[in-house]
Amino acid sequence: MYEGKRVLIIDQLNLFFRNYIVNPSLSTNGSPIGGLKGCFQSIQKIVRESKPDLIITCWDGEGGSAKRKLLKKDYKAGRKPIRLNRDIRNMSEGQEIQNKIWQQTRLIEYYNQVPIIQFMFKSTEADDIIAYLSNMKELAGAEKLIISSDKDFYQLLDSKTVLYRPVQKEVLNENSIVEKFNIHPNNFAIARALVGDKSDNIDGIEGLGLKTVAKRFPMLKDRAQVTIDKLMEHSIAMAEETNVRAYPKILESKSLITRNYKMMQLYAPILSVRAKKEVREVVANPDLSFNKTELLKMMLKDGFGEINFAELFQNFNRISVDNG
Repeated sequence: MYEGKRVLIIDQLNLFFRNYIVNPSLSTNGSPIGGLKGCFQSIQKIVRESKPDLIITCWDGEGGSAKRKLLKKDYKAGRKPIRLNRDIRNMSEGQEIQNKIWQQTRLIEYYNQVPIIQFMFKSTEADDIIAYLSNMKELAGAEKLIISSDKDFYQLLDSKTVLYRPVQKEVLNENSIVEKFNIHPNNFAIARALVGDKSDNIDGIEGLGLKTVAKRFPMLKDRAQVTIDKLMEHSIAMAEETNVRAYPKILESKSLITRNYKMMQLYAPILSVRAKKEVREVVANPDLSFNKTELLKMMLKDGFGEINFAELFQNFNRISVDNG
């Protein structure tokens, strides 16, 4: 069904928060709508450049990943609340939070009027939905373009899957990851399991960075997936032959590495059987109708003022008709 097609897969909260923080758009009554309006502006630009045949957006579900929190109860703890990068006159912090939630909720309602598939499952991260989509057999013949600034998606890149990072304005593929890091996407998760991820409150081995990991484990550059046992075997051999301090540290940290890998890998997404079934069914029989009239009414009601999405609407019509 999607053989030779191009599929856009959006990490939605990543895109929303980027626009929410920096987009200065205000409604006609002075309320912030930068996250809402900015997402449509971003999608218009991305769609113009990529001409996708299908657009899928994935949201983090309520509560985040329950299974990752079982592995580490303070997973993603300590993150500062996402705030506007500017003051809005007469808006308290509480009102700002309410506005942020309203914009997210309203965006879901907007997407319901356009040919964009949405997925959100309770206690599930968008990362796992995106990982499942990128490897599902129904999309095997499609070219997949993931939209996110998140490095977690490096591990998913292959001959059919690329990553566009909007903030950095870069497109990464399988080869560019190998060239940049000397680590193949198939081994990126295990490399990061050694290093950790401060943004997700996942501690790694002190003193190790990706450059050091790539240097000490040159096999990570190969396509063949390196296991934790293989890492340990190499570390034992090198600890006997050299005085490099990294190897004993790694041998002492096998349980930490194992836990981190379980949390960070996306090769086997943490997704329920029910969620997988729903994703497959929706992708096989998507509702890609476009209710332009209702969408315009919603935008006018929310105080968008001038609406400059003619090009995006043309592409929505194309997607709706082509898949009708």
